[in-house]
Amino acid sequence: MIKLEAIIQPSRFESVKDALCEIGIEGMTVTEVRGHGRQKGHTEVYRGREYTVDLLPKIKLELVLPDKMVDKAVDTILKTAKTGKIGDGKIFLTRVDDAIRIRNEERGENALQ
Repeated sequence: MIKLEAIIQPSRFESVKDALCEIGIEGMTVTEVRGHGRQKGHTEVYRGREYTVDLLPKIKLELVLPDKMVDKAVDTILKTAKTGKIGDGKIFLTRVDDAIRIRNEERGENALQ
């Protein structure tokens, strides 16, 4: 099993979520986060004063997937989250040793379904 963490732009979230559902991925954890990479934020003017906004809003998706679904999920996220501009985000993949469903103590990939 693999844990997939994707940091994407908030404007792309709905299309990414819908595309993942279309390929059969329904379980995910979604968190609103703030951060920056190379773009380092930007400056804004509010009521005549200039402010530096260095932590930009992002969406973090977390999914634990069977090995056979990982490539399909990564391709789907790449296709739907990509705008071609700085700040599109990143995908991180981490090996997961086990998963346990608390309700009935199922383990492994059975706990993911």
